[in-house]
Amino acid sequence: MRTWSRRGFLTAAAAATAGAAVGCAPESSAPTPVLPGDPSVAAAERARRLDGAAVVAAAMTAAPATVDLGGGLAVATWAYDGRVPGKEIRLKAGQVLSATVTNGLPVDTTLHWHGLAVRNDADGVPHLTQDPIAPGGSRVFEFTVPDAGTHWFHPHVGVQLDRGLYAPLIVEDPADLGRQDAEAVLVLDDWLDGVDGRDPDAELATLLKGMEMDHGMAMFPSPVLGGDAGDVAHPHFLINGRTIAEPHVVTAGPGQRVLLRLINAGADTAFRFAVAGHRLTVIATDGYPVVPVETSSLLIGMGERYDVLLTAGDGAFPIVAAAEGKGARAAALLRTASGAADVTAGVPELLGTPLLGIDLTTPPERLLPARPADVTHDVVLAGDMATYDWTINGRLHPDVPPFEVREGQRARFRVQNASAMFHPVHLHGHTFQTGSLRKDTLLVLPGQKAEFEMRADNPGQWMLHCHNAYHGEAGMMATVSYVK
Repeated sequence: MRTWSRRGFLTAAAAATAGAAVGCAPESSAPTPVLPGDPSVAAAERARRLDGAAVVAAAMTAAPATVDLGGGLAVATWAYDGRVPGKEIRLKAGQVLSATVTNGLPVDTTLHWHGLAVRNDADGVPHLTQDPIAPGGSRVFEFTVPDAGTHWFHPHVGVQLDRGLYAPLIVEDPADLGRQDAEAVLVLDDWLDGVDGRDPDAELATLLKGMEMDHGMAMFPSPVLGGDAGDVAHPHFLINGRTIAEPHVVTAGPGQRVLLRLINAGADTAFRFAVAGHRLTVIATDGYPVVPVETSSLLIGMGERYDVLLTAGDGAFPIVAAAEGKGARAAALLRTASGAADVTAGVPELLGTPLLGIDLTTPPERLLPARPADVTHDVVLAGDMATYDWTINGRLHPDVPPFEVREGQRARFRVQNASAMFHPVHLHGHTFQTGSLRKDTLLVLPGQKAEFEMRADNPGQWMLHCHNAYHGEAGMMATVSYVK
């Protein structure tokens, strides 16, 4: 994998910042990065902290484990406390999370809180926001959780995410309680670790050697995704850590209003999601409410989350997450009565075009206030299978010049996908706005241009990257750098 040191990052960031200022101002006035230990980071955390906020404690250990994925498939992998997914963390908006993370792995690890506007020194990016957790070490992450929604956590070291190190983080809004009779969190994943001697690090090493092909001949073609749907042939697809051979079961009563919280924790797979015999009402994405939209199916890219409501029928119904373009599926079962359902059977709701995130809108009161952008950055995504170099603005991380912003600014990002594969673009520490939609992870299809704006209200150094785990490790990462 491609790695970088804290000193290397800071040297590159400072050089890029100084270089950008050459010819514009005296050297003494060149902007400097706002680092995780800057007083403004602590000030932003104090502004989020409510008087008397309750502290919710959690603890987890990342360690090697043998995990039963169902159907007789037991794999040697890495997991939080021996389970996949790890144990859910649940708290209320405005509370403080104090999470103790112990590293029982043979290598460094971290923990990233995906979707949360955490303080920068708790974001979990090694050598950027803090040092990694060494083998045998531990770290306490403590921060205010300001916003309700469906979130999750995972490492930000190499391709550890593809080994099963992930778990849901659910932040409840007391005002929303009572809108459903039952609730289930469904974590979708693609799986190869421990199967036929495969592991994600070896998979990445093979990809980084390059392949005698390009995306003119897609490995996994998908018209919905505009080209290739992935780079890695995962042999299994999971919902809540279970294969299709022995699926996870969601229980409810006939006629009950069921809330499904959907998280795509996959490394290389977008999923087309549906529940046989049911219509879905999408009510939120990436932790933000949307104007409710009814659909038969929806597409969920890596890192994205959706909240959907359904009215449960009477019987047993397949819950299906089809691996887009890959000819396979993950499945669970919705059961409201006795009986069984064939989770391998055809599901008519999967036919046709699924709903995409960009089809949704956020209620006006949750949009960013209208104002001109103070700074605009162009972000060109490129790469191919032949070299397996995935770049931002023609450079590989950590050599991508940082995108500079100042606290209080409105920053616009103009993204162009110049490659033949889709990229789920994820920004740490912020929820941006694209059109009339709030998101933190945005699917950008091949040849597509997209724009989003962020409110620079959480100072520090933040990753902007492709949430295909293999693309990110192959270079498609950059830093949004607050400067002063």
